[in-house]
Amino acid sequence: MPSKFPLSTGSVYLLWKGMIEEVVEDLLLFVDPNIGDDLDLTREYQFLDKELAELYPEPEKPPGTRVVDKLVKVYQRDGAERWMLLHVEVQGQNKGDFAGRMFEYYYRLTDRYKHPVAAIAVFTGRGSGGLPQEYEARCLWTTMRYEYKTLAISNYSDSELTASTNPFAAVLLVAKEILLRSPGSDADWDKILLENKLKIVRLVNEKLTVYGDKKAAAILRFLNNYVAFKMPETNRIFMEQMDVITGKKNTMGILEQLIEIKSGEALEEGKKLGRLEAVQILLKATDFSDKKIAGLVGVPLSTVKKIHSTLAQPQ
Repeated sequence: MPSKFPLSTGSVYLLWKGMIEEVVEDLLLFVDPNIGDDLDLTREYQFLDKELAELYPEPEKPPGTRVVDKLVKVYQRDGAERWMLLHVEVQGQNKGDFAGRMFEYYYRLTDRYKHPVAAIAVFTGRGSGGLPQEYEARCLWTTMRYEYKTLAISNYSDSELTASTNPFAAVLLVAKEILLRSPGSDADWDKILLENKLKIVRLVNEKLTVYGDKKAAAILRFLNNYVAFKMPETNRIFMEQMDVITGKKNTMGILEQLIEIKSGEALEEGKKLGRLEAVQILLKATDFSDKKIAGLVGVPLSTVKKIHSTLAQPQ
């Protein structure tokens, strides 16, 4: 059952975009533990979103599809540049000519930059089948075949991801929470989600020395926003218990980054996101006062109070 105020497409995009930038090396190692034999992982990664947008400004994506495309410049052991396309199908549905789109990215990149290209597609939906792993075209005696890596999150068990020391495994645990959606009351949904989200908080806190403070904070930010509680009071309980688990090490950083994502996106996208939606998001995800939220989003205090009152009413 979808949340009462689901994340907008822009919000989902920003969450995945920021998460990938934080754990790109971990994602590569998760897909191929021996990738360090080919790539120099000590070199700094460069994200080339501007170049990708110029190359493919208006991808022909199926209606409703949410896709996060990241173009990353990495380096091979011999110092040569390699262009890595990280393509995350956020909605998690294999609609339209996905393989054809992957191939179109490939030939446009190779044609423009004259560098090797490697691609990874991450499937976040239900089913182990996931996304197609290849594109093939035939014409008489001519055949062309393009293969790329795919990763379907439903192929990994919770126990497998929990045991892993790779931070990207924790990201997949968070993404898997969306697959738990099922009919039921708000209270039933929140009870299950609260238990699962707190398990992930404990896991991240236990592995803090492995993940590092920055990655741990990014994963908790992702967890806090990607799958929302339906009732504001449940979110307050979650935030309080997270403070206890983490010793209040990360909460303020998470909230500050939440403001950057949510209200920052609202101000940037304006009508596309909608100020009322931004107010709802902040009321649900933070303990900020009505006055502070009104100032952040740029709406009258009376508007925030009215929405706050509506959210507080029993459903």
